[in-house]
Amino acid sequence: MLVADDKLRIECGEELLTTYKFNKNIARHTFCRVCGIKPFYRPRSNPSGFSVNVRCLDGATIESIRIDDFDGQNWDLAIRSLQAD
Repeated sequence: MLVADDKLRIECGEELLTTYKFNKNIARHTFCRVCGIKPFYRPRSNPSGFSVNVRCLDGATIESIRIDDFDGQNWDLAIRSLQAD
């Protein structure tokens, strides 16, 4: 789930997170140092926002999420269409 930079709030456990960058050092992947889950990352294709692992959200938030189909094979075109909305 893509989330705007100013909309992401970590409620607890921030001290347990670590960030990993590889390749071009643009995308920032955040992991829990205890269990290894990736709750979110800042993608190379959307550096002003976050891609959030929906499984890390509370139930009420999950129920209110609108799901849009995304063409992963042609992700560069799909991202542009999302940004136009």
